[in-house]
Amino acid sequence: MTLASGVAVGSVSHPLTRYRAEFPIFRDRIYLNTCSLGALGDRARRKLAGFLDVWQSRGAAAWYDVWWDALVELRTRYGRVIGAGAAQIALAPSVSAAVGGVASALDYRSRPKVVVTALDFPTVIYQWLARRPQGVEVVVVESPDGVTVPVDAIARAVDDRTALVATSHVYFTTGAIQDIAGVAQVAHARGARCLIDAYQSVGQVPVDAPASGVDFLVAGGLKWLLGGTGIVFCYVREGVARELAPTLAGWFGHRDQFAFDSRRLDFHDDARRFELGTPALAAVYTQLGGLEYIEEIGVPAIRRVTADLAEDLVARATDAGFRPRVAASPEARSAIVTLASSDPTAAVRHLADRHIVVDARPGHVRLSPFFYNVQDDHVAAVEQLAAQRSH
Repeated sequence: MTLASGVAVGSVSHPLTRYRAEFPIFRDRIYLNTCSLGALGDRARRKLAGFLDVWQSRGAAAWYDVWWDALVELRTRYGRVIGAGAAQIALAPSVSAAVGGVASALDYRSRPKVVVTALDFPTVIYQWLARRPQGVEVVVVESPDGVTVPVDAIARAVDDRTALVATSHVYFTTGAIQDIAGVAQVAHARGARCLIDAYQSVGQVPVDAPASGVDFLVAGGLKWLLGGTGIVFCYVREGVARELAPTLAGWFGHRDQFAFDSRRLDFHDDARRFELGTPALAAVYTQLGGLEYIEEIGVPAIRRVTADLAEDLVARATDAGFRPRVAASPEARSAIVTLASSDPTAAVRHLADRHIVVDARPGHVRLSPFFYNVQDDHVAAVEQLAAQRSH
């Protein structure tokens, strides 16, 4: 394939390139934007089509012997990706909804502080900024280098008045990987809980949620799990669910939801107490298809490939005169690479006109290779970014 840039794309550069043909977007463009939205794979499309066929042929009757089992399957498979059991997984339509459910369950009377960082996605912070009228105090830990936040800096902000430490596993702004086990230890040492936004890590970086010790971890299909919009999960550490009663509630969180008893609310004993309304089944099925890739390949193998791709991209961008904003060591970098730009929106538009898909963030162009990318994708993207910069 030759793009408008004049660059031929598609050389084999790693063992997982064989999956590239299953992602049709690569037929006519270069896709380097998984950190915003994972590419649609054939398996995900087939799963979605199968759901639509059942909906068309059976309607609501499919709930009882097909769709209910699909929800159980998804909780189980989400759990496997992060080393957890199905009972520790609650489904939600968005990370905002999942984090909102957790936020509703905390007692802020004696512990009004919530500690976040300046590099976290705004959703993580907004939940508690919205609760300031209720007396919640939000403490934002700044990044000393604009790339990552040392665990020690977070520790200095946590005290006996802290209810929660909430931060990211991979920072969306820089791709730097946070030591979430260290963050959990800091929180628990002062009696606080720990919530991790792992939307930018699960699927590209190995995650063992129980081993990390975090109380809550949220992620979902939009990005590295290749499931699209509308489906996420919230991991709840074993034993924590029974200690908390959310005040944001829905009928899927009820232990006996089909009793339709409007006078009594008995929550599930496990993570499902944080579930709300009926899940979006189209998103559930798309995610089941996307997970086939993740499970078949394995996240450790994905990590090996994407780490090499990220280093290749950083090296090519540096050689072209760009200043990548990434963690200092390769071990602390994910497959998110941001390049300083005086006009990132114009740069993204320039690449889009040449069938190369990347994204813009304030002051930077953001690129994110995944297992379906090859080094030639980087060649084309960096070449066109350099051409746009020189004009």
